[in-house]
Order: sequence, then structure tokens, then C-alpha cells
Amino acid sequence: MTAVNESAIDLTDEEIFTAHEGGKLGIGVTASLADPRALSIAYTPGVARVSRAIAEDPALAAKYTWTHRLVAVVSDGTAVLGLGDIGASASLPVMEGKSALFKNFAGLDSIPLVLNTTDVDEIVRTLVHLRPSFGAVNLEDVSAPRCFELEAKLIEALDCPVMHDDQHGTAIVVLAALRGATAVLDRNLADLRVVVAGAGASGVACANILISAGVGEVTVVDSRGIIHAGRDGLNPIKVELAGRTNASGLRGGIAEALRGADVFLGLSASQVPEELIATMAPGAIVFALSNPDPEIHPEAAARHAAIVATGRSDYPNQINNVLAFPGVFRGALDVGARRITENMKLAAADAIFGVATDELAADRIVPSALDPRVAVEVAAAVAQAARADGVV
Repeated sequence: MTAVNESAIDLTDEEIFTAHEGGKLGIGVTASLADPRALSIAYTPGVARVSRAIAEDPALAAKYTWTHRLVAVVSDGTAVLGLGDIGASASLPVMEGKSALFKNFAGLDSIPLVLNTTDVDEIVRTLVHLRPSFGAVNLEDVSAPRCFELEAKLIEALDCPVMHDDQHGTAIVVLAALRGATAVLDRNLADLRVVVAGAGASGVACANILISAGVGEVTVVDSRGIIHAGRDGLNPIKVELAGRTNASGLRGGIAEALRGADVFLGLSASQVPEELIATMAPGAIVFALSNPDPEIHPEAAARHAAIVATGRSDYPNQINNVLAFPGVFRGALDVGARRITENMKLAAADAIFGVATDELAADRIVPSALDPRVAVEVAAAVAQAARADGVV
């Protein structure tokens, strides 16, 4: 059984708000400004020579500005984790935190851009106009199903890597964790039936990557029950998903889906009774990832499952996007990739799993979010996959 840690980190309002005063970011200067000569090189008149050179050959911007290493962290604040639709200004502390993680884990500069519009086409136009200022786009906390349309349109409109982290960062780490869990239990992905609870951004992306990785069967459950072909009221994303999932033809809700299932993947914020987890197959795997409250308490899940993971840092097996997105963008930018492909995501998941293999255990199916090896290994794997896919 998975051991659980009952002690959470005790945080006070005073230390939290004090740490956020003035924001969490600042600009660092890489050029010397120590004397008049240095100032003349970094600014006027020296900078004019560089600007003229870029005007004659725009490709030189990648060498002589920070754009090729700058990630724009973009949100409209409509789906902030655990908070929902709180608007652009209220989402900015989260985006600042994301930028801090990029710098800390991958050495990448990034800038948070929160937009006071939820219109997909307006967001696309804004980022197209801003394209000379950044080298990649990390979409964050955009509500479904708009996030699918927004990401697709941005990938088409921009000649740089674009990734909605709530979708693909989550999916990458979930796949890595599932590889770790199956390795510990000596099982194969192809033999698993996985139930994904939630058909929002992360649920759809997780279903997609698990299918791409060769999981035997994926069943997706939303607030109205099992998604299946012919069900009324499905949006286009769910219609397409219904055609590739639920091979057993199950009908009903979460109870029918979980009966005999091998894996529960919770991404819905809905509570799941312990008695339903008890109906899963022997040696079950439970990933209860909703924050701050998992779909089922880890201790309750551990009474019926061989391995339990959550999205929280105060329990073992934290499935955290920080294991994925810094290295994914670092690898893509290192080789000048124009986009992030499915193979690059699969390579990232394999790299995360590879870091964990030395110390795999039921309570350590993924590396620590603070493991400095992760971003390095992910970046190398992503870069190699980008070259193989011909997107550089």
C-alpha cells in the first residue's frame, strides 16, 4: 500500500502576502553598464548598429536579443487551478509564479501576459502582433473548450512552439507516472483499462497521450456520465474523443466505469466515494489529481489501491507539471523547433520516467519536482524528438 504523509506545510497569511509584495519577478541585466564605454555599447550609440543589422536580416534577432529564449506565459484568467474564472488581474500572481519556475528549473526567461479578453480570435491577433517579442507561448489557465480552439489557432498562426500546459504538461507527467507505477507493479500499459474522470483541458489531453502511448483502453467520464458514441449533447471535442475511447461500450456513470478498472485518473474536482474505488481491479492505481482536494483522500484510496498519487506536495507521488514544461520548452527552444509535436511530449514523459528509475517504489513513481536532473533530461529528449520529427 502507498504510505501517506499526514503533515501538510503550515503556511500563514503573513508570510504568503509578504513574499508576494511587489510581485515575484524582476528584470536582470546581462550587459555591463559600469562605465561610459559600457553604456555606449549597451545603449546609444552602439545599439543602433545592432538594430540596423536586424533590420537588414531579421533572423539576427535570435542572436542579438532575448526573444529566442523568452517564453510568453499567456492567460485570460478563466480557469485558474482551484479558483476558476477570476479574471486577468487576479491570475497574474499565478503567471508570475510560472515564469519563476521557468527561470529556476530551465534557465529560461519568460514574461507573464494576462489579457483582458476571452475572445479567441482577439487573443490570437494580439499574440501575432507581439510575436517579435518572444520565442514561445505557454498558454495557462484558459477554460475549456475555448482552450482547444485557442491552442490550435495559435499553432497555425505562429511559427514558434505553443503549448497549453494545463493540457499537455499534465498529460506528460501523468504518462510518466503511469510508466513508473506499471514498472513497480510489473504490468504493461497495453493491459490496462484507464478511467479518466473529467473531460476538460487536462482530461482530454491525458486521454489522448495515453492512447498514443498504447494504453489498452481509455474510458472518459464527464459530469453527465461515460462519453460514448451517439451520446446526446457532446461538443465537437467530445464527439471526436468518443470515437477513440470506451472500446468496451460501457454506459452509465463513474460507478459503471470504475467497476473492474485498473487505473483511476481524477481530473474533475468531483468527489469519488471510497466504495467505488473498492470495486476496481486488484492492484489498482489511483491518481486523484484535483487540487486542493483530491477526488478521494489518499489514505482512503490506499486501502484499495496498490499505488496512489495526487497533485499535492504533502503526499507521496506528486504529479506536478513542473516536471514537464520547463524542460519541454527548453528543449524546443534549444533546437529552434517551430512547434511541439506528439512525439516530443512522449519523449518528455519517457525522460521523466527515466530519471525516476533508479529509485522506483510504490511511493516514488516520479522524481521530486525539485530534482535538478529532470529539466535537463527532458530538454535533451525533446530536442532529439524535434529533430527526428523535422520541426527544426
